[in-house]
This record gives sequence, C-alpha cells and structure tokens, in this order.
Amino acid sequence: MSDSPFDQIRVLLIQARNTADMERQEQGCFADRTKLRKEQFKSVNVVREPLRVEWLDAVDAVMIGGAGEYSAMDNPAWMPALLRMVRICREKRIPTFGSCWGHQVIARALGGTVIHDKKRAELGCGKVHLTEAGQDDILFSSFPSTFNANMGHHDRVIELPSGAIELAKNGQPNQAFRLPDAPMYGTQFHSELDADSERERLIAYRDYYRDDLPDEAEFQAVLDGLAETTEVDHLLRDFLDVFVLKRSETSTAKRSDEAAT
Repeated sequence: MSDSPFDQIRVLLIQARNTADMERQEQGCFADRTKLRKEQFKSVNVVREPLRVEWLDAVDAVMIGGAGEYSAMDNPAWMPALLRMVRICREKRIPTFGSCWGHQVIARALGGTVIHDKKRAELGCGKVHLTEAGQDDILFSSFPSTFNANMGHHDRVIELPSGAIELAKNGQPNQAFRLPDAPMYGTQFHSELDADSERERLIAYRDYYRDDLPDEAEFQAVLDGLAETTEVDHLLRDFLDVFVLKRSETSTAKRSDEAAT
C-alpha cells in the first residue's frame, strides 16, 4: 500500500459525452494528468445520469471536463442542475476545476457571459500568455509568461463572473481565471490533454468546432502542429496538491494549535 496522501483523494468528474469511447478517453486523460487511479474518480455523465448534491459529501474536489457535441450555452434538461452544482461548490468552498466546456459552465453558473462563436474557434496547440495576476498566482507562478496549451472550443467566455480574476489570455481574453473567494479555477485550454489525446479529440469532434469545416490540408496542418504542453502537464496535479492536500494540512495544523491553547 502506498503512503502517498494523493492516494486518499476522491474526485467527482462531471462529463457530458454522447459516445462511450470519448467518455472513457476523457476519464483516462484526467487520471493521467492528476496521476490518480481511475477508481479515485466518481465519473458522472450528465447526459444520462442526474447529478446528486449529496455526492459532494464524499469527494475532495470536483472537475468538469469538455463536451464535444454540446455548447455551454445549450439548455438541455440537465443544465440547471449542473449550474446549481457549481454554485453549491462555491458556497461550500469545494475545490473545483473546469477545463474548456467546464471553464465556460463555471463562468455561466456564476454570472459570467459565454458566447457561441464558431468563427473564432481555436483548434490545436496555441500560445497563451499569463496576465500580471497569473504570474503571481499560486498555480501559475512557475509557468513561463508564455506557454503552449491544447485547444478545441467553439464557445468562449467574454465576461468573467463578478470578482473573478483573469489569469491568462491570447488573442481572446479569459483563457484562465480563478475566484478570489473560493478554490475555483477554469481554463479555456484543455488542461487534461497531451498531444496524442488532443489529436484523438480533434478528429472525433472535427465537425462540431466550426461552421466552415477546415479542408483536409488545413486540418492536417492543425494536427501536424500539435506539440507537448510541458507547463500544463502538472496543472491538475498541482491544483489537488494546493487546494486539497495543503489546505487539509493547514486546517489540521490550525485545529491542533487551537486545541493546544
């Protein structure tokens, strides 16, 4: 048995996938990036299973993935429960991380503005630049000011929730943000994908990203341009380290100090 404190972490992974292969792929990507075992995740696909608030009592963190066929602006029957879950996570200060669609869902749930903008869809590996706040942020301070990230989205956040802090941008704002009053982060780029899994995702959802489908040469150029995103590799693991493990250690130490006095 391992003595690593990471072995005790439990994560609720919220997904919205129509196909079993992409559902499994996404689960594997989050497990790889966090370096957790798959059984440490409770994975829930909202397309076929209702969310239950009581699940939050049994997990240490929540992660919200992508959703190739769906827009964060859609209003399927399950969307109100998802938006409510995000708001509860904020109220309870449950560490929550949204990647791509998850980033947009968090923004929408908390009062930000998300638009459907296929004309400015971003595909493949691109450059992202930290803001001043990003350079001082506990998760991003070790990043270079400009880094590579994997992208695949047709929606984007144009206005953050009140009080939220922009951490990264490129030609589009709000590539990453955090809340100042709760351990909640969102990244427009895919923090869970490496070059190989980005390739799989782009091929699987090519028809959904843009109204004017890229021709074969253009799409192949996107695939050929994929690269490793070394700085992003550890982001999800660091999130758990800082906001689950270190926060737990701090709380334990504080309780011990209070008991001693």
